[in-house]
Amino acid sequence: MTAREFDLLEYLARRPGQVFDRRRLLQAVWGWSFGDLSTVTVHVRRLREKIEPDRSRPRHLVTVWGVGYRFDPTGEPPGEGGAS
Repeated sequence: MTAREFDLLEYLARRPGQVFDRRRLLQAVWGWSFGDLSTVTVHVRRLREKIEPDRSRPRHLVTVWGVGYRFDPTGEPPGEGGAS
């Protein structure tokens, strides 16, 4: 894991369940107020390759469509684990 991947994972893991858009992550993790948002996308993909058992169906580093990304420490699929 690269240092930046670790920084991204740490940022998300310290805020489980909270959703962040790419612009917010770029600012919080990279310290950039502007830049190429695909930087975040690429780092999320690489991080998933390292932490997800099945990266085609991520359970920990989850995409919230149209919003951004969130970290789920339980890794439970939606509808499981007794959540209501």
